[in-house]
Amino acid sequence: MNLTKKLLTPLISKAITFQNRVVMAPMSRRRAIDATPGASAPIYYGQRAGAGLIIAENSAVAPNGIGYLHAPGIYSNEQKNAWKKVVNEVHERKGKIFVQLVHSGRIGHPLNQGGTGLVAPSAVKAAGTVRTPGDLHLPMPQPEVLTTTGVQELINAHINAAISAVEIGFDGVEIHGAHGFLPEQFLNPYTNQRTDEYGGNMINRSRFLLEIMKGVADAIGKDRTGIRLSPFAGLNDLPLYAEEKSTHQYITDAMEQLGILYIHLSDQSTNGFPPIPEEHIRDVRNRFSNLVILSGGYTADSGEAILQTGLADMIAYGRPFIANPDLVERFRQGAPLAIGDKNTFYEGGDKGYIDYPALYEAQNTSCLTV
Repeated sequence: MNLTKKLLTPLISKAITFQNRVVMAPMSRRRAIDATPGASAPIYYGQRAGAGLIIAENSAVAPNGIGYLHAPGIYSNEQKNAWKKVVNEVHERKGKIFVQLVHSGRIGHPLNQGGTGLVAPSAVKAAGTVRTPGDLHLPMPQPEVLTTTGVQELINAHINAAISAVEIGFDGVEIHGAHGFLPEQFLNPYTNQRTDEYGGNMINRSRFLLEIMKGVADAIGKDRTGIRLSPFAGLNDLPLYAEEKSTHQYITDAMEQLGILYIHLSDQSTNGFPPIPEEHIRDVRNRFSNLVILSGGYTADSGEAILQTGLADMIAYGRPFIANPDLVERFRQGAPLAIGDKNTFYEGGDKGYIDYPALYEAQNTSCLTV
C-alpha cells in the first residue's frame, strides 16, 4: 500500500500545519516523581517529534486529579517549567505537541496525591486496586462528593491548566473525556446520582464536560482545543448505560457548535474492552466537520485504509511509539517495528523509556503555524 497517499502527507488545519497524519497517542509512562516530568522527558518526547502531532501524557489539572503513581500534573510552577523543556525540545525538532488534561475523579488513591483524597460526582467507589508508594496495590477508597462549588472549581482548574499549557508553548490541549475518568463519571448515571444542575437528565450530566470544553475553547482558541472520548468502552468500572449513544451524539453536536479542532475516539478493543462500532464513527464523521482522530491498535496499512475511507483525518498510535521513536520513518521505509518491554511501560527510569534505538533520522518537513 502506498502510504504517501495520506498517512505520511501533511494536513493543514486552520491554525496548524501537521507534517503528517500520524499522531503519538497520550500514554501515561509514570516517570514523573512528585508529579513533575523528569530530566529525561524532553529526550523521550524529542525522540518522537517525527509524529505529525504528539499528545503528551495525561497531566492532572489539580493535585486531587492524579490517578496513578508518578503521573504528572500541570498545576504547579515546577511542573510547568519541566513541561516547558519538553515543549522546547519538540519544537526544536520541528514537531507539534498538545498536552492531555485530566482529572481522574474516583480513580486513584490519596497516597498518590499527597493525601488530598478522591473526589467524584457521587459517593460510588470504584472496584479494583491501584499502585501506591512502596509498590503496594491498595483498593481505591470511596470518593468524597463534590459540592456544586467544587464542580465549578474543577471546571476552572481545566481552563487554567489550558491557559498555562499555551503560555509555556504547547500548541494546544486535549481534554480527557474518556477512559472512566471524571468527565465520564459525570456522564454515566451509575456514578452520577446528583440532584443539582450537574446530575439527573442527560443534558445535566453532560454539563460538566461541556462547560470545560467551552471554557477552554474560549480561553485558548477553539482551533487549539481537542477532546478524547471512548464511548461504549466501560473502562475503570463504568457500566454501559441506556443513553450512552444519545449522550455521545449530544456531545458531538456540541463540539460541532463549539468548532473545536478535533474529536479523538479511543477504541480499547485491543485491551479487551468493547469496540467503538463503525456505525458510531460514521455518525461522528457526519455530525462533526473538523478533524477526527482514531486510535486503537492500528497498523500502518489499516491506518492508511481508514484514512482513505474518509472516516478519519489522523491516526493515533500508542504502544508502537514506545519502542519505535522513529515510527514515522519506519512506516515510510516499510521497516519492521521493534517490540517494547511491557515491564517498563508504566514504571522505571531511563530503561525502556529513552533507550530504544532509532533506525532512521527523522525527515521533518516544515511545520508552520498559519
